[in-house]
Amino acid sequence: MKTFYTLLAFALLHTVKAQRTPTISYISQEQIKDIGETVEFRCSVQYAPEFPVVWSKINKNIANDPLPLSHGSSLIVRDTRFSLRYDEALSTFILQIKDIQETDAGFYQCKILISLNNYVSANVELQVRRPPIISDNSTRALIVTEGQPVHLECYAGGFPTPRISWRRENNAILPTGGSIYRGNTLKIPVIRKEDRGTYYCVAENGVGHGARRNINVEVEFAPVITAPRPRLGQALQYDMDLECHVEAYPPPGIVWLKDDIPLSNNQHYSISYFATADQYTDTTIRVITIEKRQYGEYVCRASNKLGTAETKVELFETTVPVCPPACGQVLYYGAGVVPVSSGPLVVLVLFITVVMRIIWSLINENYIKINFLISVPIISDIQDKMTERA
Repeated sequence: MKTFYTLLAFALLHTVKAQRTPTISYISQEQIKDIGETVEFRCSVQYAPEFPVVWSKINKNIANDPLPLSHGSSLIVRDTRFSLRYDEALSTFILQIKDIQETDAGFYQCKILISLNNYVSANVELQVRRPPIISDNSTRALIVTEGQPVHLECYAGGFPTPRISWRRENNAILPTGGSIYRGNTLKIPVIRKEDRGTYYCVAENGVGHGARRNINVEVEFAPVITAPRPRLGQALQYDMDLECHVEAYPPPGIVWLKDDIPLSNNQHYSISYFATADQYTDTTIRVITIEKRQYGEYVCRASNKLGTAETKVELFETTVPVCPPACGQVLYYGAGVVPVSSGPLVVLVLFITVVMRIIWSLINENYIKINFLISVPIISDIQDKMTERA
């Protein structure tokens, strides 16, 4: 009788167990790993000794088309990085992935197949830390007109989500103020020519060294002209350089004028241009062997598609030659030729000029009468005669 009740209890227990629905009692929590590390996913089941348990990777783009990785205690995927263990004591299926790659990120599903259209499942997500990569839809370069509003945009992928910051070349102050701005979009309400240059979009998330994109901003603006020396003097028959500094973008056309007549290179003028950068141009006009008619105002004019600007430089007559550019020239006095190449020689020439004026004064007052040519030996002889007379 006792044996009968024992068999009956066992049969009832088996019936109850057979009626229980298989369940997943435990699934691993979300995993966050670096590239190259190892991860394990655990899936514990109950009441499922006769039902197959499947591990799959879910395609985010096609949710209804998972990739099977294992079936029961057997691995399906042929990848040496994947392995599967079954802990019979805990009724747990353990999926392991070694040498994690960026493409391994996603959702992994543990599923108990009960029938063709009936199953129990649980998902676990694998997040793989990835260094920032700046997206192609970020700003690359801009050419804008002064006064316009400007938006510089920067976006980056990676995990964790990258933080975006903005800087300027050489840590210059940003148009928004300060040397750093944080956010995806740098807004400049009214851009000025001083705002042109290179901007850095920096993406950081603590993985790797971050990412940076250089964004070149060109600002088009009308010419701005300055004359370093607006008034210059020089003696007759000497050269003089007139200078003009032009700032503009696009690069302007530059012309020198006198009396509203454009000047060009000839025996009287020599014009040169020096582009120090895209926006800067220095121009010099040399007035050669100045004549009386070449004194007066000269106009330096620059034009581009955004406007025209000009400045004036006055050239006036002096008695004493100005050096430079007089140094190195050849002075002509009658039949004599005196080369001038250094400071002491200029002093000597000036001394000769003063002596000549004294002698001419004496001649006009009928104290002495003398015919002379300008040369150093003759001047020395004149000085000796003046000493004897004294």
